[in-house]
Amino acid sequence: MSSGQQQRPYGTGDASYQAAGGFEGICQLVEDFYQAMDTLPEAAPIRAMYPEELTDAKDRLACFLSGWLGGPRRYSEKYGSIAIPVFHRQFAIDAERRDAWLACMRVSAAKQPYAEDFRRYLLEQLYVPAERCRNIS
Repeated sequence: MSSGQQQRPYGTGDASYQAAGGFEGICQLVEDFYQAMDTLPEAAPIRAMYPEELTDAKDRLACFLSGWLGGPRRYSEKYGSIAIPVFHRQFAIDAERRDAWLACMRVSAAKQPYAEDFRRYLLEQLYVPAERCRNIS
């Protein structure tokens, strides 16, 4: 960073996308996320919501996160629009399943070379869409 350049706060422009390592970094986050989903016992109920083969799910999550973090809007370019809560209505998602999903993200984020403040910011922000997907008490 040059001396005249200031770091933009996360959530501004593509600052979060860049902090996540761009699309390559997001793809690694997603890869580690699904690895956590396959190994964390508390994630078994949410892993059961996915097909055995995860290539499509991984691509969709990476594309979504790209735009959500302020980078290229890959999801809409490739798959069209998405209404996250509407899509997830087909699954029974309670607070326990929401928290299991977030635990997988926490494990994945811990493996990334992120600045600690970005890791904290990311996990705080991910709570919002995770909570919006919750559809049962």
